[in-house]
Amino acid sequence: MRLLAIDTAYEACSVGVSGGERPPVLISERIGRGHAERLMGMIEAAMRDAGLAFADLDRIAVVVGPGSFTGVRVGIAAARGLALVSDTPVVGIGTLAALAEGARAMAGRVPVLAVIDARRDEIYAQAFGADGTPEGAPTAVSAGDAAAMLTAGMHLAGSGADLVRAAAGSDVPLVHRDASPDIAAVLRLGLAAPSSALPPKPLYLRPPDAKPQAAAQVARR
Repeated sequence: MRLLAIDTAYEACSVGVSGGERPPVLISERIGRGHAERLMGMIEAAMRDAGLAFADLDRIAVVVGPGSFTGVRVGIAAARGLALVSDTPVVGIGTLAALAEGARAMAGRVPVLAVIDARRDEIYAQAFGADGTPEGAPTAVSAGDAAAMLTAGMHLAGSGADLVRAAAGSDVPLVHRDASPDIAAVLRLGLAAPSSALPPKPLYLRPPDAKPQAAAQVARR
């Protein structure tokens, strides 16, 4: 399958292409902001290096969150736009699922609790079995509640790992501390994902941090 994968959910802007005659092309830059300005150029470069045209694609995979509100929207908008132009189906990949997939690639077939530091004393968390099967939906919880999700033999992965490990009060195996997943993991999940006729939607686990200022509101008549 010829697949384009996109991730802009957090600080990294990442693109992967697989399925051509060449090895998979993986491009990732930790840019913090400015995903919208960088993404299309990275996609074009990855497609060119893979020797593929957009019409050659069988599928597009995009990370749908949880993540930055702006970052998630940038990635999904790009995926949807490319899908319309190339008549290519799109599948959504969860950030936590991709973090867990990356952890299994590093540690082997182990159960993983993927955790992201969501700030404001919250953790985005989701547990996965050793075969990658989700053991519940993504959720926003305290570090203590995330620690309560740990089961025997489970490994931690993600930027919230140290917080959850401290709350657990034990040396839980820790695989990585990333918030942005390895784009190679997104590619693998995109290849394995079931087809969907529905366009991917952002996965938000809480309202946006930014709120309109009352002073900036225009009085209604």
